[in-house]
Amino acid sequence: MTPEERDHHRKGPITLRGAQLPDRTTDQRLLEEDGETDWVHADPWRVLRIQSEFIEGFGALAELGPAISIFGSARLGADSAHYESAVEIARGVVEMGYAVITGGGPGIMEAGNRGAQEAGGVSVGLGIELPHEQGLNKHVDLGVDFRYFFVRKTMFVKYSSGFVVMPGGFGTFDELFEALCLMQTHKIDLFPVVLVGRDYWQGLLDWLRTTVVEGGMVKPLDIDLMRVVDTPQEALEMLRKYARKAPVS
Repeated sequence: MTPEERDHHRKGPITLRGAQLPDRTTDQRLLEEDGETDWVHADPWRVLRIQSEFIEGFGALAELGPAISIFGSARLGADSAHYESAVEIARGVVEMGYAVITGGGPGIMEAGNRGAQEAGGVSVGLGIELPHEQGLNKHVDLGVDFRYFFVRKTMFVKYSSGFVVMPGGFGTFDELFEALCLMQTHKIDLFPVVLVGRDYWQGLLDWLRTTVVEGGMVKPLDIDLMRVVDTPQEALEMLRKYARKAPVS
């Protein structure tokens, strides 16, 4: 049967008719020496890339054990008090028996990895492909780079026994509210979300407790999913009380 005589074409589980009929089979396109390369950007191929990222992430982190994720601004340097606090918190987290996970970049992320590394713990960085490539900081011992934010966020949630959230911008807010939404909707078990820096976070908490709660958008108990502290010692105490316990070495 010639292509002109066909009324349909089966492409795996997909059936094509009319104007959707292809002029070549999938194998023909695959084996063409100088065929078009647009297919590497098509959605079916993108799904395989997404799948491979999940597999790589799960494979790299499956035996990590209990870990605490530390989030915060990439724009805060080593001269920032928040940077020093993140280093101290990471050291304490390792002493408690946890690994430390960050986004792997500069600023607060670097501070978290540095503290973990200096304390002799496991320092994990989950990087992300950005237009202005930053790369993983030098204090990351186990690093995984991702193309897709949603895959990366899955890894943070799946392998964390608690979140420590330092001052940060949209990326930090994204991770914070992702965790809160998943806990609020019972998609994941409760774990501690510790906000460090009352001066930075209090305005947000006040707005949530008034405008948002009083407007009926969330319940007062939803706000209690977050704990706000000022010092590294207070942050570590919250983790001791509420995080899933690390095994005794």
